[in-house]
Amino acid sequence: MPEHFDLVVRQARVATASDVFESDIGVRDGRIVSLGRGLAAGAREIDAAGRVVTPGGVDAHCHLDQPMPAPLRMADDFDTGTRAAACGGTTTVIPFAAQEKGQSLRAAVDDYHRRSDGRAHVDYAFHLIVSDPTPQVLAEELPALIAEGYTSFKIYMTYDDMKLDDGQILDVLAVARQRGAMAMVHAENADAIEWLTKRLEAVGRTAPRFHAHARPMLVEREATHRAISLAELVDVPILIVHVSGREAVEQIRWARAHGLKVFAETCPQYLFLTAADLGIDDSYQGARCVCSPPPRDASNQQVIWDALNDGLFTVFSSDHAPFKYDAPEGKKPGGEEVAFRHIPNGIPGIETRMPLLYSEGVLGGRITLEKFVELTATQPAKAYGLHPRKGSIAIGADADLVIWGEGERVLRNADLHHAVDYTPYEGMRLRAWPAYTLVGGEVVWDGKDFHPRAGRGRFLRCGAPTLLPRRFA
Repeated sequence: MPEHFDLVVRQARVATASDVFESDIGVRDGRIVSLGRGLAAGAREIDAAGRVVTPGGVDAHCHLDQPMPAPLRMADDFDTGTRAAACGGTTTVIPFAAQEKGQSLRAAVDDYHRRSDGRAHVDYAFHLIVSDPTPQVLAEELPALIAEGYTSFKIYMTYDDMKLDDGQILDVLAVARQRGAMAMVHAENADAIEWLTKRLEAVGRTAPRFHAHARPMLVEREATHRAISLAELVDVPILIVHVSGREAVEQIRWARAHGLKVFAETCPQYLFLTAADLGIDDSYQGARCVCSPPPRDASNQQVIWDALNDGLFTVFSSDHAPFKYDAPEGKKPGGEEVAFRHIPNGIPGIETRMPLLYSEGVLGGRITLEKFVELTATQPAKAYGLHPRKGSIAIGADADLVIWGEGERVLRNADLHHAVDYTPYEGMRLRAWPAYTLVGGEVVWDGKDFHPRAGRGRFLRCGAPTLLPRRFA
């Protein structure tokens, strides 16, 4: 009796992190159940016509509806943010449940569930942000949450309302080691940044472009080295997030050469933007590209491309931080053009992450198709305990798929699906965009129209990170 499929994707050029092969893809009950040529008919069929089909992207570092001090507010919530993700080929997102100082970590998670429940169009998990590691958080809340499927958390070495001192970082890393969790680190030296910022302010250098002057590569280099040293002391893996250029890359290479388990992430802004995008004069337009660490220069872009290609980077994430430019709750707090110190950090990118890397990386000849899949889907899923359900095209995996369309497209914010009023990549000529995005075998984007699934995106409890060596798991 012929096997019945809910969906068959025919004539796919299937790309995984290790292989590219021709196959049909059979889907039943939202999962991949068969790979092979000439599969039996499906209740629905999509002819991929020889186009590349990759696993749905896993954006393992994005910010959606994260609580902010007044008057600031993120433009994207779980509805608009996951809509934009799907239209750009991302089918799983992992934003942050952020603890405020004085708040319990459990309360932060409960609040984030209230913000996400019934709104997401794609599947999602949570990272934790630990900003107040009290004895109760360290001994009770954090271990319990890790056991419940919140197996990764972020530590900040900068931002006054987030940063931990070295002793606190060691305490949190010790819990990661004991419980088999993945610790992510934002590595910038807060004291050096504050010293430089005050000196710039004293001479009136407060335009957006001076944000980059206050955060030179050495403050990232020093903090990256210190984070590596603290992790070495505890004997635990860490993942350095949003690495921007050569000096931090050199620290990570040193650590790897000495056998340390240091993983790394980078983001589109370090491949496609430079410090010049923050402004070459004192115009406020550069506020659009204020993020931390800031974009560097063209030579550092090449360093990041090389490190993507040679395996230094584990994960390629958007670090989507959606603030409107021309809004009192966004880049103009209270409706004012403010000094760079007060510009909310972050740029939008959840929808453009995968098309940018596919277009300029794969079709530009800088990385292989397999490397693209590894960086955007497979290794993020492994790093945060979602593989093989996510990040792969294999029997038993969720039928989260992207069928790629190739052809020139000018990137315009008016065509994007986030709730932000700009994209820093406006006017770029791309060579590819998703022709279809499928979540659990359902089409959510068909190349022209978005098909809502609000509330059908599932919360995912994460397992142990499978990038970790066995003795840490």
